[in-house]
Amino acid sequence: MDPEYPKRIFHHIKIWLIIAAIALILGLLIGFGMGGSNPFKVFLPSTWIHFFNFLR
Repeated sequence: MDPEYPKRIFHHIKIWLIIAAIALILGLLIGFGMGGSNPFKVFLPSTWIHFFNFLR
């Protein structure tokens, strides 16, 4: 087995996790912005408190 194989696997996993995080953040910004509000308000804690209180 190639000794570099585990490094390559973890490198690919790291790249895909970064891509997934960027896609999540862009999706939050676009989705929140389509509601007619400031898209950056999605990062405010009050937004998430309201969201989780709504789910209860």
